[in-house]
Amino acid sequence: MTVAATSVLTAVTSAAETTGTATGPANVGTPMLWGVTIAAVVVLVGVDFLLTRRPHEVSTKEAAGWSIFYVALPLGFAGWVWAHWGSARGTEFVTGYLVEKSLSVDNLFVFMLLLTAFAVPAALQQRVLLFGIVGALVLRGVFIAAGAAALERFTATFLVFGLILLATAVKVYLDARTGHDKEVDVGQLRSVRVIRRLFPVTDDYRGTKMVVREAGGRALTPLMLVVVAVLATDVVFAVDSVPAVYGVTDDPYLVFATNAFALLGLRALYFLLNSLLSRLVHLGFGLAVILGFIGVKLLLHWAHTVWPSTPEIPTLLSLGVILGVLATVTVTSLLATRGSRDDDAHGRDAEGVAVGDGSPRQG
Repeated sequence: MTVAATSVLTAVTSAAETTGTATGPANVGTPMLWGVTIAAVVVLVGVDFLLTRRPHEVSTKEAAGWSIFYVALPLGFAGWVWAHWGSARGTEFVTGYLVEKSLSVDNLFVFMLLLTAFAVPAALQQRVLLFGIVGALVLRGVFIAAGAAALERFTATFLVFGLILLATAVKVYLDARTGHDKEVDVGQLRSVRVIRRLFPVTDDYRGTKMVVREAGGRALTPLMLVVVAVLATDVVFAVDSVPAVYGVTDDPYLVFATNAFALLGLRALYFLLNSLLSRLVHLGFGLAVILGFIGVKLLLHWAHTVWPSTPEIPTLLSLGVILGVLATVTVTSLLATRGSRDDDAHGRDAEGVAVGDGSPRQG
């Protein structure tokens, strides 16, 4: 983890030194601030690994405590940015954080489906989530560095990012409409098929071990399969989330900070909102609107660089739109699922899934 964090730090700070506009607000990130931030992220992830070293089921009290902590951190950071760098950067951070947090909740839906499909024991679920969060942090750090370098060299990158978000918005809308995003057939996952062809896999979980000795050789456990599946989904989410936050701020440090703050609290948030997640049936529609809105914002920004008379969407207006959309879909989701059973809302019953091997039961 330390080696990966160092590589990301080097790449991102290198790109950040040349990113920014002469007319816009000064970039927040300095080499020292980058170093402190990366170190803090490594420490927090290390603490999470220590907490999950001995598998245990997470209580609501434990999840609530960590969730409060991980909400207080970005709020305090937002106040610091606002006080030291002005309202423009402060608004950008808050808006970017809301975008990334809403996309991270969508991450939780996928994680929830994978944990159910692989029949992951309750005591091991937080360990799987932690690997997913670490993978997401590293991947997004790489994408942020690449995005910063591309934006500095090619103005048309804003156009490309905008088109990516519009295409993603359409896909998210179609998935939400058809319910396709609520179905996971682990037997059809490419990563799982490849691993099972190459390596023997045990029939049951062996605590937090991903590789064990069996029948005189080494074998993978189902924990390895689910971790690989979760990491594969991280790539998809990184492709969506990084362009989305670059549509809000051009500061690579703030882009990384919004991603880090949004991701670090996901493990606790999952267990706190596990029963509520299945009721957010309209979140997909809200995310489609938000991604489409930011895609249009990026296209207008690109057009403004080519034709200065083209209007742009202010960040404060973006914040209002995002808050309004999230509030609306939350209220409509809760109203639509009043009296419904949580287990039925997203097919969360594990029947039909074999415990341990990630394969559908026969008959």
